[in-house]
Parts: sequence; C-alpha cells; structure tokens
Amino acid sequence: MAQQFSSKSRWWLWCLLALSLAAIDQTIKQAVSASLPLHASIQITPWFNWTHVLNPGAAFSFLADASGWQRYFFSAMGLLVSAILLFSLWRGVTNRLVTASYVSIVAGALGNVIDRVRIGAVVDYLDFHWGLWHWPAFNLADVLVVGGAIFLVLSSFTFPRNEMKQAT
Repeated sequence: MAQQFSSKSRWWLWCLLALSLAAIDQTIKQAVSASLPLHASIQITPWFNWTHVLNPGAAFSFLADASGWQRYFFSAMGLLVSAILLFSLWRGVTNRLVTASYVSIVAGALGNVIDRVRIGAVVDYLDFHWGLWHWPAFNLADVLVVGGAIFLVLSSFTFPRNEMKQAT
C-alpha cells in the first residue's frame, strides 16, 4: 500500500519553494524598476505590453486612492493569510493540489507584501490589452495568488483516493 501524502513531512521544502517563488517575483520587479521608467511601456505584441506601474491598492487598483491605510491593511492581511496557510502545511495537508495552492498563494502574498513594505505600492508590469480595452496591469505574485485560488477551487471537486475507492 502506498504511503499517504502529507505536506508535514516536507514542510521546510514547501516554505523554501514559496520563498523561491517570491524571490523570483522580486527579481523581476527589481529588473522592471531598474530598466523601465515609471509609467513607461514597451509593446511586445499587438495585445501585450511590458510596463512599469505602481499600484498602492489591491486587485484592479481597489482602494488605490485611499489615504494610505490600505498599505498596512493589505500587508497585514498578506502576512496573516501566509501564516495561516504555512501553519496548515506544517500541520499536514493530505492533498497535493491543496499543498500546491497554499504554496502558490503564500509566495504571491509575500511577493506583494515585500513591495508594500519596501515602497508602499506593488510593482506591476504585465499589461494585456485589445484595442482600447486594457486589463489592469499585474505581476507574477498576482498570477501566483489567482492561480493558487483556482487550484484550491479545483481541489474541492476532487475526491481523496480512499474515498473514491469506497464510492465505487
């Protein structure tokens, strides 16, 4: 009989993976900041620009015009969610997809928290558009958070192997 998966046995590895993904995010953001002036864009394709913008708010610039409290609120929320998910991984998650989701969300949250603490806003650089329609710019950390959330939703539609065997 195969041993059941548990995130607990390799907790340090999941933490290292999350930190590595956050470091990749930070490296890209540093390269964008160093090589492209703020608000500048380079057209890559007719529907994609590499750009350099700052977002002091949350997704879709939500609360970007607030008085500054949102920097601390979103930083605290990112740290709180990361701590809860890391604690859950330490206690032992038995689903690989949920583990990947948690690692992805932690990495993205920490990547954006580092920006908020360091410069007070998140560096965004991916700008997709079609004609005059522009999707709000985003970054790798955002992709990790959204991807992790999608994986988490998808994992809710799967059955653990032993439950599936009992159902048949």
